[in-house]
Parts: sequence; structure tokens; C-alpha cells
Amino acid sequence: MSRSFSTLIYFLFFLSVIFSCATTDSIQPDKGDSELVISSIDRPIPYPLDVPGTFQQAILNGTRTADGKPGPNYWQNSSSYILNAEIDPNTHTLYGSGTVSFENNSPNHLPVVLFELAQNLHKEGTPKKEITEITGGKQLHLVKADGVELEPITFAQWQTQNTAGYVVEGTSLFIFPEEILESGSTMDFEFEWSFEVPQQGASGRMGRSRDNLYYIGYWYPHLAVFDDVYGWMSDPFLGNAEFYHGFADYDLTVTMPGDWLVMGTGEFLNPEATLSASTFDKYREAGNSDKPITIVDFDQVESATLNPDENITWKFYSDKVRDVAFSATRQSRWDGARTPIGDLTGNGETDYSRINTFFRESAPLWEEQTAYAQHSISFFSDYTSLSYPWPHMTSVEGADIIGGGMEFPMMTIIGDYNNAGAVRLYGVTAHELAHMWFPMILSTNERRYTWIDEGYTTFHTNEANMDFYGDRFSHDDVFSGYLRIAGTDFEGEMMRWSDFHYPGPAYGVASYPKPGSVLIALRGVLGDELFMKAHLELIERWAYKHPYPWDIFNTIEDVAGMDLSWFWRSWYYETWTLDQSISDVYEDGDDTVIIIEDLGNIPMPVHLKITYEDERTVEDTVDVNFWLAGNRIKELRVPTNSGVVSVEIDPSNNFPDINRQNNSWER
Repeated sequence: MSRSFSTLIYFLFFLSVIFSCATTDSIQPDKGDSELVISSIDRPIPYPLDVPGTFQQAILNGTRTADGKPGPNYWQNSSSYILNAEIDPNTHTLYGSGTVSFENNSPNHLPVVLFELAQNLHKEGTPKKEITEITGGKQLHLVKADGVELEPITFAQWQTQNTAGYVVEGTSLFIFPEEILESGSTMDFEFEWSFEVPQQGASGRMGRSRDNLYYIGYWYPHLAVFDDVYGWMSDPFLGNAEFYHGFADYDLTVTMPGDWLVMGTGEFLNPEATLSASTFDKYREAGNSDKPITIVDFDQVESATLNPDENITWKFYSDKVRDVAFSATRQSRWDGARTPIGDLTGNGETDYSRINTFFRESAPLWEEQTAYAQHSISFFSDYTSLSYPWPHMTSVEGADIIGGGMEFPMMTIIGDYNNAGAVRLYGVTAHELAHMWFPMILSTNERRYTWIDEGYTTFHTNEANMDFYGDRFSHDDVFSGYLRIAGTDFEGEMMRWSDFHYPGPAYGVASYPKPGSVLIALRGVLGDELFMKAHLELIERWAYKHPYPWDIFNTIEDVAGMDLSWFWRSWYYETWTLDQSISDVYEDGDDTVIIIEDLGNIPMPVHLKITYEDERTVEDTVDVNFWLAGNRIKELRVPTNSGVVSVEIDPSNNFPDINRQNNSWER
């Protein structure tokens, strides 16, 4: 099919107008009772959720469902990459080449194909949300579509002259091939490019350090996601909100001077052709060892490879992953082991994955890093009931590039944590490795809804911390980050698109501790068993797919069998706060009267523990529907019996209440 200007106009309008519209339901008051209704409601009542019209259309199209399951017509595009990278350490220049085969499984004919060039964040003039090192960005030396070499053009040239070519705008690469990519068809792309590796690239997510470490991510032309809800994900990378990627197969080769050790996303295909005999023996030993062993020590790095004086090409292969990254080190110790991940293959036997650790002598805390990664991968495999699916998980110490950590499939870069300490190092390790499930398996739109992957990961990290350290960690370790700005002008709604938060702590809190806190609160509402049932069902339904917020909400409601719209509206769409209080306790005849006042705007059930003089305890609950009716004050009467000595709200500390000082009363 030939291209047409009218097709593009329709296509662009369809994406920008239809995909951005939203519908809201409204409740009209009964005019005859309006005065009574207004006077009887003492608090804001959660109103219906704002759901984009495009998501509702996806339900009508059968790609999604109202109960949170992928629809019978669900689709996602597929692609495969062959990527080659070579770094010149003298100039810190990466030279890349590769091909991408893109299969259009959507029902749409695509006159334009969109790629992301994240390295263009480092190009002068590209929009940014923070100060960024300028290296010139990515230089494209070759762009082909189905074998036809394309030249740079302008949007106007394509629109008015139907000229095939490509347009680079910020971090986006728009390719206009000679023929439209029809539904059900495949198109092959070929690229050659180069760029100077920044010291702290992509806002500290990749880079180089001390002339002895490269950690390379966001380095190749990456096919953007075209999905059933928003179409092309064309939001630019501004250095803040992260990424949204589809699943693809990758054949990766990395060429480096022979005195560098390389590890990358995917199965390591040629260890015997890259590692020296002694290193290869240790590598095989580590793959069968439950205890960490040193594969290459600091004083062995110079003899670690097969040909230290010649360039060496390292090969990796992975399927069904979102991205690929790789590291190159020449003064780092390499530790390794294996860790159990459950029954991945379904044969009734325990399977294992490799753990690799690369760190420099300046990071002594990293001697325990392999053990931290072993626990994390095994714990999350068990907790999510989804075994870690890949052949290795590699941690790279990257001080000077990053202070915290950053995740890629099978690869993470983490700071040395010399000042933060070992406990924090375990915590960041658990956090980055928890990302292997969210968003590496449940591939969410991080560019708009960072709270999904970071919130679930914050929640999972705290579970891992409590498992590893016991009582040293509690829910307060998550709550505290949210409560420091809860209810202030610094807070932003979780559902606000990630790059549109006001400057300050709003983005971070709405992305990490608040959604983590809200998941703990949801567990408090549903109970442990029902929450885990819903949690595991969400993972099972959306593994290797693209869930949006409303898929999550709908799945949990479907499993729980209840309407939780009040919960989603109050916590996700608003900046309301929770403040339940015991305002008075007194005796009235044979009864003890307990006055509970809900001072905040978030309606939640009240879990109450009453203790008597004889040490007997009674638990009671105020259902959330009482607050949803517009009430602020609840009077409870309990038999006095031996005398009430204390009353406590939320004794298990499941809810992030902004003022726990008023949650308890003692005689």
C-alpha cells in the first residue's frame, strides 16, 4: 500500500485527540432532597474514577476487559534485534550497528515507525528536566528501512511531498518508509551510529568511571511501543521519568580490548572463547556453587581473558526481554554463585540462576553483594510465585556513575554505598532486583505511570528487607517517606503523569513510598490471604504484557469481589490524607463509649483493639461504608465488664495515618 498524506493526518489526529480524551461520570443530586443531602454530608465523598476514553475503547475492542483480564483480541507487537557494539577507551566512543525486524501485530497500518534515541538527552538543545552533560548525543551514520537507505527530512517534506526519510526530534526518531507498514506485516531496519559515552549518562543510568568501567544502557535505536491504548508512545525522554519498552529477542555482540571483562543481558554464549582457562574453570565452578566464590580476583584481572593483547568479541543472546545493557570492567573483582529460583521448567525439580558481581577495591562492602543478590532473586521468585526466568543476574558497582541503582534485564548498576552502609546496600540490591518483575516482566508505561513499577518494587523491597533482617524493618520504613510531605503543598497525585509533577519531592514520593504505602494499606483492607491472591493473579495475568493502572484496579476488584473505587480515587487520584482518631472514651452506665473521629479525607475501615483490666482483648471494625455515607464521627458502645484500660486504632500499623498520636487511648 502506498503512503498518503490523508492517512497520516487521520493517524495523527487519532493518536493525539482520541487517545488523549477522557470521560468522567457524574452524579446528579436529587433536587428535591438537595438541602438534606448537603447538610448531612460532612466530608468529601470519593467520586467515580477518570478513565481515558482510549482505555474504554480498548475494552470495546476486546483487547482489555472490565474485569482486568487481557481481552480475547489483546495484541502486542514483536521485534528482534541484532546489535553490535565496540568501545574505543581512548576516546570513550561507542560505535554501534544493528538490525531490527519489526512485526506489526496491531490492526493499524503504520505510515510512521517511531524509535527512541535516549542518548540525545546529551545533545545541546534537547529538552531536559535537569542539568545534563553535553556530549553531542547520538550520531546516526546509516538508517535503512527494508533495504532502502533514508536521508534526514523535515515533517513538512513528508507531509507535502510524500518524501521518504527520517526526522530526529529530541530523543525521538520518526522513520517514514517508502511503503506503509501494513497490519500483519514485517519491516526490517538497519542502523549505524556512534556517541561519546557520558560520565553520568541518561541521568546516572549508564556511563563511565575512572577509565576502568563502562556501564552501557540506552545506547541503541530502540523501537518505541505502539499499544492498544495510546498508540505510539511518543513522550520524549527528559531525563526524569523512565521508559516503556516492548518485548524483543536480542543477539548482542560487544567488542573490547582484551584486558576488559564484559558481561551483558542474555545468555553468555562464548565463555570458552573469551575467558582464560583458569577463569573459565572458575566460571563453571561458580555456576554450581551455592556459596559465593571469586572467579577473578583483583590481582588476576590482567590474565582473566583468553587474549589480553587483542580485541575480544563477547556474545550474548536473550529472548522476550525489554532491553539489553552491558558492562566492561578491567580492575573489578568478579564473584559468582548460583541461587535457587523454584521450578522454572515445570519438571518438579529446583532450578537455579547465576549470580555475578563485579566491584572495585574501593567498594569493600561489595564482598557481601553476591549473597545479597542470591537472597533477593530467590525471595522474589518465591514471593511472586514467578520464578526468575533468565540465566543470570549481574550486579556492577558503579560509583561515580550512580549513587543509588538502576535496573536492566539481568543487569544492574549500583553505587559503592561506602557511606550508606551494608544494610542500605542490601536494600538497594533488593530494590533493583525486584524490578526484574516490575517492569521487566510486567512491562508498564514508566514514562507516564512511574508509580506502578516503583511502587510495587518499593513494596516488594520492604518485604525482602523484613525477610532478610527480621524485626529491624517494618511498615514504617515505607510509610515515613510518604508521610513527610503527606497533605502538604509539596505532594502530587500518584496518577499525575510522571514528568508533570511540580519540582521538588512530589515526583519521588508519588512514585516510590506513597504507592508502596498504599499497597500495604490495601493489604490491610483485604487481609493477607485475599491480597496475595489478587497480587499473584495480577502477576499471572499480565506477565510479558503491558498493564495500565485500570487493568490493575480491575484485576484486584475482580479477585476481591468488591468495589474499591473509593480506595483508588482517595489514594491514587487525590492528595487526601488519612487521620483516624480516638477523640474520647468514657463510661455510661454499663457501657464504655468510644468516640472515633475521622479527621482526614481518606475513608478507610477502622480496625480497633480494646483491652480490658483482666488483659482480655476484643477487636472491632468500623466499616468504610459508614464514612462513605458522609459521616465524620462514630460512637461505639461496648460492655464495660472489668473496665476498659486501652483502645487502639490500627494496632498492626497497616495504614499510613498522618498522626498516630491520636490513634490510642489509655486510662
